[in-house]
Amino acid sequence: MNGDGVKLIERSARDLLVAFRSPNPTPGGGSAAALAGAVGASLFSMVAGLPKSRAATGEDVERLKAAGDRCAVLATELESLVDRDSDAYNLVVAAYKKPKGSDEEKAARSAAVQDAMRAAIAAPMEVMRACAAAAEQGVVIAGLGNRSAASDLLVGMELVGAALRGAKLNVEINLGTMKDQAYVAGIREDVEEYERAIGHEAAAAFRAIETGA
Repeated sequence: MNGDGVKLIERSARDLLVAFRSPNPTPGGGSAAALAGAVGASLFSMVAGLPKSRAATGEDVERLKAAGDRCAVLATELESLVDRDSDAYNLVVAAYKKPKGSDEEKAARSAAVQDAMRAAIAAPMEVMRACAAAAEQGVVIAGLGNRSAASDLLVGMELVGAALRGAKLNVEINLGTMKDQAYVAGIREDVEEYERAIGHEAAAAFRAIETGA
């Protein structure tokens, strides 16, 4: 959000790009990852809604529609994460600016930093989760959607993959500050699972496009 209260995701595409290339630290890579994921999920939803699909049965039609609807919801979630990631960064900055003159102030500052870092980790973790979920639906759409839109589907898969990997970078850099090692271990397990999932789904989508199955 900028000084006039306008959310990043509500700006024009041109204004948002200007914000990304400004010398300000936000929006940064985390917001960019969320935006890429939102575009990818939106492409999935578009392909699912095209006529002349390969859905041959009523059940297939319902599966294709459900996958497209789910991707539309995930795209909206990723939209919100464009701003949420920047907001989390601002929380971290504010925490580090807290006074640290006395022992009490140091303790309060340390606790605030840890809380802010959790928020800064939660946002990209949500990006990873949403992208992995979108990729899963993308496989359904790859198999049942309009074959002429295969390139759109595959671009979407590349975008959600890049978004997930970009979000992972933000998670990893923030984990180094966390003191709770059990929390760190849990996050790393989730990161690995999301990475495995999207790798599997991307491969399955490519196979579906190549074989028509």
